[in-house]
Amino acid sequence: MAKRGGKAGGTALMRSLVKLGRTQQRAAGKMMVGLLSLPSVTTKPAPKTVRKAAARRPAAAPVAPGKWLLGHETVVLAGASPRRMSYWLYLPHTVPEDALREGLPLVLMLHGCQQTATEFAQGTRMNLLAEQKGYAVLYPQQSTSVHAHRCWRWFERATQQGGGDVQPVATVLAKVLRQYPIDRRRIYACGISAGAGMAHIMALNYPDIIAAVGLHSGPVFGAGNGVIGALGVMQHGGGARAAEAIREVLARRADFPLLPTILIQGAGDNVVRSVNQGQLVQQSLLLNGLSGDTAPRIKIEPAGRRGNRNAHVIRDYYQGRKLVVREAHIDALEHAWSGGDERLAFNAKAGPDASRMMLEFFGKQRR
Repeated sequence: MAKRGGKAGGTALMRSLVKLGRTQQRAAGKMMVGLLSLPSVTTKPAPKTVRKAAARRPAAAPVAPGKWLLGHETVVLAGASPRRMSYWLYLPHTVPEDALREGLPLVLMLHGCQQTATEFAQGTRMNLLAEQKGYAVLYPQQSTSVHAHRCWRWFERATQQGGGDVQPVATVLAKVLRQYPIDRRRIYACGISAGAGMAHIMALNYPDIIAAVGLHSGPVFGAGNGVIGALGVMQHGGGARAAEAIREVLARRADFPLLPTILIQGAGDNVVRSVNQGQLVQQSLLLNGLSGDTAPRIKIEPAGRRGNRNAHVIRDYYQGRKLVVREAHIDALEHAWSGGDERLAFNAKAGPDASRMMLEFFGKQRR
């Protein structure tokens, strides 16, 4: 894997981005450069490029009527400097009757590289849906002092095993659970790209807290172990390491609970390729006690007549009567949130609406 991810592999990867549309090409190229940038890198883009990017992005103001709260938390880890993490919390204006009794369900949303928490909120329109369905939504934000382009470090062994970026996110989540009436049985995690990798890691490290996880355009878990290795995973998957990583998780905890998972992937994604979704399906089946040759229930959805929805295939895997894995493979979708606000990078206007798919899946899951 490291050999494929070397200088030649990196060059080939950047050339492949030419196939993307103009807007997404520029955004994806910036993301790849961002992944290669270590926290200590201080080189900034040329002023002209920065001005264009700023002008192209609208202000990421919330459009839902609930409370939009900004918070900060300083996390002190053994052997490391204190780390300050910013986060945003959406609380719905209208609270359903069951939430008044039992608390609000909460979605932990983790942005991708080259995104801020507020851009992720605006691009996915998750707060609007959360208002309709009565969810709280928590958006931690990676610090540029940790990674220059706000990439979550899903590819580092320390993070995969519950250290690294996991502890600051877990600390923010614990603070919100203490301060607000959240239903502890209905806490979910999801993200895109590096954020999907991070959401998966949070769920695997805190399975008693996270009731279900949603991964959009995410890398397979447990592989990478460094920046060059991460590039290899994004293009080629984790190989034999994919199954091995889940076996290690199960070996550490024999009574690992079911972890319902929804996986969304674009067929046209040249940044995190579809091989990752296939291996994530296998990881999820193994984690939920199903064999790799388990037959799914398949639903084929045609494209919308006016181009407002891409054709897609949904494969559902059941453990008895319980839906535990949903795989959605979307034609033509590149490295972008399906059904998002196309004015922001890494969002595609055409559906299906990934945010709605996530919440509908989460709504069936409880701890």
